[in-house]
Amino acid sequence: MGRQAAVGLGVSLGLSRGWPRQCSPCVRIIPVEPFTHPPLPRHDLDEATAPANPLDLFDAWLAAVLDAGLPEPTAMVLATVSATGQPRARTVLLKEHGPAGFVFYTNRTSTKGRQLAENPRASLLFPWYPIQRQVIIEGTVTALSVSESEPYFHSRPHGSQLAAWASRQSTVLSSRAELDERYQELEQRWPEGTPVPMPGFWGGYQVHPEMMEFWQGQPSRMHDRIRYLRSGQAWEVARLAP
Repeated sequence: MGRQAAVGLGVSLGLSRGWPRQCSPCVRIIPVEPFTHPPLPRHDLDEATAPANPLDLFDAWLAAVLDAGLPEPTAMVLATVSATGQPRARTVLLKEHGPAGFVFYTNRTSTKGRQLAENPRASLLFPWYPIQRQVIIEGTVTALSVSESEPYFHSRPHGSQLAAWASRQSTVLSSRAELDERYQELEQRWPEGTPVPMPGFWGGYQVHPEMMEFWQGQPSRMHDRIRYLRSGQAWEVARLAP
């Protein structure tokens, strides 16, 4: 029997034999065809042969993603938590990475900017599903300085630089027209070819990894999971159950 998907809110469904069972409140059951991965070459992930530095493994996996031509290969899910414990996740783009950490840029007055100011820790997830791989990174976060953020800002397309000014990210708009009007005003203020200053409320953040986990899909859900934990200047490597 194919998988079943339930559409509803706040409903706990029994997943034991005989599911779907009668439940209350009622939900609409939608048949879904079973998903099968296309055949892929098997890639084993072995802690005995894994590199001592997880950044070396990350570089190799990112290179494989780029070679595979996956869309948005540097897209990553950024999860933050507010001072009151409210979590939130969203997709951002990795712009730089190296021994110091993983860098992204955003509006500092956005929800993520406010949460990082309250609780400077984050988790990153690279969801490379088509090649059955994912990487999770956890660590502390620091804000980049103006001088560290400006080179990337000025490398962006002119329209993207204007958009950074136009959008006070996460604030409520009365309509789409309000946003478009702001952008049009900025086009007149800084036409194409005119230098656009970086907004004071915009900049970069660097996630300093304390934990990195690599997940490699395997048949029958017998996946490989290798975790790196920072220990001083070195890393401890361990295999986790799938």
